[in-house]
Amino acid sequence: MERIVLSLLVDNTAGVLSRVAGLFSRRGYNIESLTVGVTADERYSRMTVVSVGEQEILDQIEKQLRKLEDVRDIKELKPGHSVYRELILVKVRANASERQAISAIADIFRATIVDVGRDSLTVMLTGDQSKLDALINLLGDYEILELARTGLTGLSRGSDDIRYLP
Repeated sequence: MERIVLSLLVDNTAGVLSRVAGLFSRRGYNIESLTVGVTADERYSRMTVVSVGEQEILDQIEKQLRKLEDVRDIKELKPGHSVYRELILVKVRANASERQAISAIADIFRATIVDVGRDSLTVMLTGDQSKLDALINLLGDYEILELARTGLTGLSRGSDDIRYLP
């Protein structure tokens, strides 16, 4: 099984997310992660789609995405030639005596405590997937009340392959 990370530049219009997701569901392809947000040019959004499968299926996914009317550009974000990040929020049950230990774990990862409740702490961390998984693993000794991950987002390194649209 191979993994592909695609960066799609799409029209910022209603229904574009549905059309991209629909392409995957109609063909039985799995989306491991999907993030989307407007770019510096508000006419376009950038989607980062992560999928896993056999190489021929992944090639087919890219070909099918190129056929969508809303898709203006597609780049494969290859490891080493791209920057990937993900954000995680983890709410951990923490009484007064546990807060210091959880804060120390957060400090190791350069994570931030973004909320303190009477009986909980919320930790925020940005990084690659293995870093986030390692934080979750260490916080596993405490009761994780809630967890939210954004999914992978990324850009290619450098400025050689930038596509400017009219």
